Amino acid sequence: MQQFEVRQDICLSTPGHLTLQVAAASSFNVFLSPNIFAQYSRCNSSLSASLIYLISVTQHSPIKFRSLISCLQVWRELFSPLHALNFGLAGDTTCNVLWRLQNGELENIRPKVVVLWVGTNNHEHTAEQVAGGILAIAQLLTSRLPKAKIVVLSLLPRGERPNPLREKNAAVNGFLRQWLPRLSQAQYLDVTGDFVHSDGTIIPQDMFDFLHLTATGYRSVSKPLSDLLLQILEETPEERRASLV
Repeated sequence: MQQFEVRQDICLSTPGHLTLQVAAASSFNVFLSPNIFAQYSRCNSSLSASLIYLISVTQHSPIKFRSLISCLQVWRELFSPLHALNFGLAGDTTCNVLWRLQNGELENIRPKVVVLWVGTNNHEHTAEQVAGGILAIAQLLTSRLPKAKIVVLSLLPRGERPNPLREKNAAVNGFLRQWLPRLSQAQYLDVTGDFVHSDGTIIPQDMFDFLHLTATGYRSVSKPLSDLLLQILEETPEERRASLV
């Protein structure tokens, strides 16, 4: 385990001159193998052939081996044919992702699409702060990768029954729907689907611990994302330029 000290009491000027306060992270732990950035460097040197670059989507969760295999099958079916690479790390927060992107993870890559899914692990931050962190990441991506489309996924509901954390994630999504249209390269995708049933509950068939996805839940999120990625990749160069204006 490596510990990185990060102090970033910063105000971000967003499109429309809205100023957001991003929560300070006095310290955070990132569980990295000793050679993780060497791995990034080796991978990034060949990323010019990759079309999709996924940030903090999912690395792993404590699910049964059979479910893990099923999740891998979904990945191979929907994302591997798109030349997608997953650089998510378990337990990621917006602060973790910002640090990695500012310290080498974006070097030597030219993906057509970047998928960003982060925020549910920001336990100590308010909904506005979490959304501000996600927006900061999206802004960094658009500045470093001006030709890429940025797809930001909604945070999922969590908890078996209605609870403050579920309400917070819903509030984050509300801020994202409001703010992301101001970034011409960014697109918000709602993947909350039918996880919450009519009685307000989430079932273990979708999230075994009411937070981490089962193979069924993983497919529910992956299918609309896959459909959108196919749509983006099928755009002509003229359509892509028009969509970024």
